[in-house]
Amino acid sequence: MGLALVQSRALLGLQAPCVTVEVHLANGLPSFTLVGLADVEVKEARERVRSALQNAGLEFPHNQKITVNLAPADLPKDSGRFDLPIALGILAASGQIDSARLAGHEFAGELSLSGELRPVRGALATSLALRSAGVAVRMVLPPGSAEEAALVPGTEVYRARHLLDVVQHFLPVSAHANAPAEPAGDGFVRLQASPLQSGAPEADLADVKGQAAAKRALEIAAAGGHGLLLVGPPGSGKSMLAHRFAGLLPPMTVDEALESAAIASLAGRFGPERWGARPTASPHHTCSAISLVGGSSPPRPGEISLAHHGVLFLDEFPEYARSALEALREPLETGRITIARAAQRAEYPARFQLVAAMNPCPCGFLGSGQRTCRCTPDQVTRYQGKLSGPLLDRIDLHVEVPALPPGELLQAPPGEPTAAVRERVVQARQRAIDRQGQPNQALQGQQIDTHLALDEAATRFLQAAATRLAWSARSTHRALKVARTIADLAGSAAIAPAHVAEAVQYRRVLHRSAA
Repeated sequence: MGLALVQSRALLGLQAPCVTVEVHLANGLPSFTLVGLADVEVKEARERVRSALQNAGLEFPHNQKITVNLAPADLPKDSGRFDLPIALGILAASGQIDSARLAGHEFAGELSLSGELRPVRGALATSLALRSAGVAVRMVLPPGSAEEAALVPGTEVYRARHLLDVVQHFLPVSAHANAPAEPAGDGFVRLQASPLQSGAPEADLADVKGQAAAKRALEIAAAGGHGLLLVGPPGSGKSMLAHRFAGLLPPMTVDEALESAAIASLAGRFGPERWGARPTASPHHTCSAISLVGGSSPPRPGEISLAHHGVLFLDEFPEYARSALEALREPLETGRITIARAAQRAEYPARFQLVAAMNPCPCGFLGSGQRTCRCTPDQVTRYQGKLSGPLLDRIDLHVEVPALPPGELLQAPPGEPTAAVRERVVQARQRAIDRQGQPNQALQGQQIDTHLALDEAATRFLQAAATRLAWSARSTHRALKVARTIADLAGSAAIAPAHVAEAVQYRRVLHRSAA
């Protein structure tokens, strides 16, 4: 009889609770029992582990009763991440490896039937959770997963390509001479953290001809962290502008890059080539509320969390389901989303910048100087009415993107490149960080009064505009934050009436089009 304990981690949102894999070998009728609130794919580990041990030339205890407990018993476990710790527990309990040498290590990895190790999702999230909790352990992970986890500074991560690579490392000292042959390759190696690199944007703002007002709005939104709604006829360049917006944002800090990459890792979407790049999520307008904000069981992150510290682009904005759009209201305010289910509750960060694009009416040509709109006033009202007032209230900048005449489109010179605009954005964002420690859009409550004080003339102007346009308190504060960003771009320490006037005009486009 033998008992072995192997440490691993489960995933619960961005948390990584500890799981102890307890393996007991006893005399009795041969069986392989797995307990501990394991999901279907975890229970399937019995067959994968059995075949992997046999095909790797290791001994599987056929004639004994094998009991595997995943503790704690009330924590749900899913995925194939427990294959490797289960296999090591069986080997340790049967004396084929030294169980004492497993102490201080944590293992995760799915086994193929030949013993090869396959990557598991959430490795970076696990590594980041361990660092946040101050837990210092050696992580042993498969290729792909190990490279992710090693991105977190200060972690000790080892990569193993095959089960035999791990076994070779934990053999008893006296057994090295009779050990199975180690697979070819670099075997069991420690990985080092990769430096943060910010690559050049894939598309340049210079590709967009004309549209000076819309480009100015993009610059303001990038500098202050504001949401943006682009309204215009089909083919006016709304999508081109939106896809170039992420390139205007300041470079990510290491902590921002780790948080963003951890969520992508949870969803199985992380790629090393995107390390340090601002994410842009652009779900189709047929997506459900669950796919947009997150859900399912166990709770998984949605598109708004995958766009954390990046851009969420919603094209054809009114065509999204009303339930999906209304679900954005809370994350736009708080920067977080809480997903509650009967058995589990998970919280994900969702501090994204919303860029939405829409036509002003069903045919798309309301207010166009080139084609006549054929929609009735009722059709326009119903179309724009798909967007609720509280949702529009949370979008700081409403910008008209008119269609360019053919002559202007063909003869216009290239616009200002992304790099030049981004330089101004970085300077303005840094002014805000130096002043208040966060972007202007994130200011709340007393912070608004402290950092966004107006002079007397600007105060009168803003009061008159808010009264005439019947703004809510939220609209007034958001216009004030936009004015502060405009002042930062101008290098001004105070908010002048001209800054307020420019901010006011960015909240009237949709209502003016409907008039």
